[in-house]
Amino acid sequence: MPFVNIRITREGATAARKAELIAGVTDLLVRVLDKSPTTTFVVIDEVAMEDWGIGGLPVEAYRARVRSDG
Repeated sequence: MPFVNIRITREGATAARKAELIAGVTDLLVRVLDKSPTTTFVVIDEVAMEDWGIGGLPVEAYRARVRSDG
């Protein structure tokens, strides 16, 4: 009974895109690990931008730095 938790920043992922993620992850577990799709659970958590950090910075500051460093 696989459980997959996907965490993404809250930037407007549509219901259709989330459904595609759920289907894709489920398919991957079926193909690679021979898991049953009926007992595969996928949960998507959306995290506010200010609650996500990379490299010691809030994600928006990190992205701004990466853009400016070219």
